[in-house]
Amino acid sequence: MKKWINAKGDKSRANEIAEELGLSPLTALVLLLRGMEDEIEMEEFLSDEFDIADPFMIKDMDKAAQRILDAIENNEKICIYGDFDADGVTSTSMMYLYLKSLWADVMYYIPSRDKEGYGLNVGAVDKLHEQGVDLIITVDNGISAVKEIAHANSLGIDVVVTDHHEPPEVLPDAAAIVDPHRKDDESDFKFLCGAGVALKLIMALEGDALDMEDILDRYIGICAIGTVADVVSLTGENRMIVREGLRRINENNDNIGIRVLRELSGVGDKDITSGEIGFVLGPRINAGGRVDIALKAVDLLTTDDEEKARSLAKELCDYNARRKELEKEIVAAAKKTLDENENIRSRKIIVVAGEGWHNGVIGLVASRIRDIYGKPTIVISYEADKARGSARSLEGFPMVTGVTYCQSLLTVFGGHPMAAGMSLPTENIDAFRDMINEYADTLEDEFFPTLEISAWLKPATLRPEHLDSLSALEPYGTENEKPVFAYGSVTITDVEPLRDGAFTKIHFKRDDHRDSAVCFSIARKDFPYRKGDLVNIAVDVKVNDFRGVRTVSSVVRDIKFTDYDNGLFLKSRRIYEEYLCGKPVDSEVKAELLPTREDFAAVYRYLRAEGGFGFSPEILLHRVGREGMTLGKLLVIIKALDQLSLVRAENSGDKLMIGIVEAPKKAELMSAPILARLK
Repeated sequence: MKKWINAKGDKSRANEIAEELGLSPLTALVLLLRGMEDEIEMEEFLSDEFDIADPFMIKDMDKAAQRILDAIENNEKICIYGDFDADGVTSTSMMYLYLKSLWADVMYYIPSRDKEGYGLNVGAVDKLHEQGVDLIITVDNGISAVKEIAHANSLGIDVVVTDHHEPPEVLPDAAAIVDPHRKDDESDFKFLCGAGVALKLIMALEGDALDMEDILDRYIGICAIGTVADVVSLTGENRMIVREGLRRINENNDNIGIRVLRELSGVGDKDITSGEIGFVLGPRINAGGRVDIALKAVDLLTTDDEEKARSLAKELCDYNARRKELEKEIVAAAKKTLDENENIRSRKIIVVAGEGWHNGVIGLVASRIRDIYGKPTIVISYEADKARGSARSLEGFPMVTGVTYCQSLLTVFGGHPMAAGMSLPTENIDAFRDMINEYADTLEDEFFPTLEISAWLKPATLRPEHLDSLSALEPYGTENEKPVFAYGSVTITDVEPLRDGAFTKIHFKRDDHRDSAVCFSIARKDFPYRKGDLVNIAVDVKVNDFRGVRTVSSVVRDIKFTDYDNGLFLKSRRIYEEYLCGKPVDSEVKAELLPTREDFAAVYRYLRAEGGFGFSPEILLHRVGREGMTLGKLLVIIKALDQLSLVRAENSGDKLMIGIVEAPKKAELMSAPILARLK
């Protein structure tokens, strides 16, 4: 369940801009909603020009370039020290290919996720010293490696840091530190990923001889993959990088590794978008570091041998399949723990732990659990006395601040508002769960899952030409999301299974107009709406061109009953969960949660008539149709009926699975334990 937020836009102003720039009013409205205030800013956003800023605007870029050029001139041995994710892999690949083209004595090193963890480590520095390395260039890491760089210095190894993460208060003693987030950095665009910073370094190394077209041909496709996969803001220079990278990948990609990976991933020769990078190519490049070693992904992107590339791409595809299996297994195990432990599931912040869960996928599992339960989630894997966790948040809950609040229980931690990582003693897991929820209780702002609706549309009046200029907003990504529109007050006329029931197609009408939309996220058996329901549907819209016939196609993002306020439901559910967790009962809690006997009777009659229930609680609330009943009261009723053995109720993610107990014993409704404090 998501809270729908209606974006506020000036439609008359959008019409003026549309006329001025030759856009559809819908596209102009979306640009206004993205915070663009005038035609000049919009024209810059829509421009196809690649206008990236001077790399030397970034602090220490001159020092970094000079130290590297000196190393090449003096034939020093250089090691590019990367990271095991797609950003680290692409950053490493770009720098390696570029320095090889200058005939530098260069190698690369990617730490093992399981054995070494993220970033520069002392053991790796010792290994590189033994191999005669004179200069380490970090990419996508290094900004926090104070101790490790001091150790490198003691061995006579210089370090050039290139990174994009938030710096600590004390910076390492490096030959140069290139990070747009430095407090003393005055560059305009701060949101480059590691690959973007590496691209800027390559531009700086070229100096006055810079041939931008040549650099783009050789590296921009790799840089685009790292930028999308790292989920950085797809605005400003990042948007230019991805737009230009996609164009060159689709038109004349010369990187054998990318070409073969596209082929074996099933993307083939069709033009790819940021979506294919995010959901197809990026995960395969990431898979090496998640389930094996990331070096193979660097090998793929840097080889000029097609046979070798094909073998490496096949391995990465196999790793990705294995990653999916591991993720599915751990999601199932985490769901089982949560469904069986109400005291963990009901907290504002979910902290779920399991023994031996694969560290390479717990971040992905945290994302899935967050989406299923609609709460910020931390997934922890432990072995013996050591535990490692990965966190994913929702807007409104600053995860890294919450984790920092718990630092007394942690050995290592870091991250940003939407994601974080940490290590801790296994014995501290329960205390950590309590402490981060203690921090959550101090926040006044809500943090519910939300869906922003750009505009409400009438299906009858929507034409392909209205959508044509929307493609100018691509590529889509973080902070430049694909706009979501809504069809209001439509009546479902039929529900059709697709792909043997794996997907659902909804047929609906409004007035005399009939239309349809496809729901890829819900199987037919799990689809809770039925013929005759009056609903609002949130959709992605696009133009389909089949044999010269152009039509509007709609894909469902969310759906809810027309008269429902999901924000009120989410608040009511939170009050119920806080009650379960022991929050004192006041008049507000009692009014929200205490049901009447008539409420009990209405719910029980419905369940007996239907023979049970198997969808989300807000669907049950609608089907029961009792005026004045809140979602919190419904949840109390179901809990009470289960405690009194009148029904069998189990949670399965966001669903209530309710079975009827035949010939139940007589029970006094108000004697259920769930009601004790409420009465």
